[in-house]
Amino acid sequence: MARKLTDNLSSLYVQAANSLRPKTARKKIVAYVESFDDVPFWSHILSQFANDKYYFQVMLPSSSTLAKGKKVAMMNRLGNALGENMISCVDSDYDYLLQGATATSRKLIRSPFVIHTYAYAIENYQCYPTTLHDVCVQATLNDHEYIDFPAFFRVYSNIIHPLFVWNIWCYRTGRHGVFSIQDFSEATRLGTVSFNVPITALEQVGGKVRRKLEWLHKRFAKFEGEIEALKAEMLGLGVTPDNTFLFVQGHHLKDNVTMKMLVPLCARLRREREDEIKNLALHNQQFQNELSSYRHSGETVETILRKNIHPEVVPTFELISRDINRLLETCRKHDERKAQREAEKEANRATCQQINESICQQDNANN
Repeated sequence: MARKLTDNLSSLYVQAANSLRPKTARKKIVAYVESFDDVPFWSHILSQFANDKYYFQVMLPSSSTLAKGKKVAMMNRLGNALGENMISCVDSDYDYLLQGATATSRKLIRSPFVIHTYAYAIENYQCYPTTLHDVCVQATLNDHEYIDFPAFFRVYSNIIHPLFVWNIWCYRTGRHGVFSIQDFSEATRLGTVSFNVPITALEQVGGKVRRKLEWLHKRFAKFEGEIEALKAEMLGLGVTPDNTFLFVQGHHLKDNVTMKMLVPLCARLRREREDEIKNLALHNQQFQNELSSYRHSGETVETILRKNIHPEVVPTFELISRDINRLLETCRKHDERKAQREAEKEANRATCQQINESICQQDNANN
């Protein structure tokens, strides 16, 4: 049994709290997220949709515990408590591509009060290729461009795309024990990246992918037709050979692909800048002072990548925008219906009062 009012927190609770505020005040929509790391990302997105009628407050699912995760954020602590005044903002994981194959997937794609990333996770946005050169510049204060990140990720995506479709098929058909996300990640992780010949790392991944594909084709030969149909369906969901990296596991993309490039690349860029300082210094004291200033002027690439929030440049952001606009339209219609009901009640009260006054006047006249 609930011990205090906030234990019954739901969309209706937030609605009641909003009704206590002045009618001209903006209404708050509480947005629950999965963890602390999700707060800046969703706050950045939702703030763009605030207007003179609504604003968003991003929160963790519980103020009394450290419980977190998708199920906690989607279901809150009480179950189905979401509504026009309380929403969830979560990573899609594979649930978007599973298209209702599991209970969580059905909740995610059907509920208008669950906003999700469409890409696998926030990390996929942080690692979007067109932003990675700026990450390197911020980490090293060196604008030397050694690698074409968009081209590299495009080739990488084309290599892993066929295997990714197989992985989705396994999860849709309950065969994830045969070929799991972990198995997929192991087959598609980068080795050492040479910035003089980056194609070598991609060729190594291609070899692992081909071997895994051969094994899957032999084991599930009679399901080739289903795989081809799923490829076509994936295109309809926005998954193409060029952008598959957006839909693979976020931590895998970050740790086993992006950081495999950024860490050694930033190390090279820092050495390059330090050598430049050494060559330009007039004496050792100046060299030590400039070197110390340089080394203290930047942040680690891991820290900068975590702050790399530019969802507007990612194609799946359009889908998030569509869902948020649809939510706000639902909220507007809900408030209009509520205002209409209140106006009708007020009109009924006024009519009843007039009738009562007329009856009283008639009784007084008769007496």
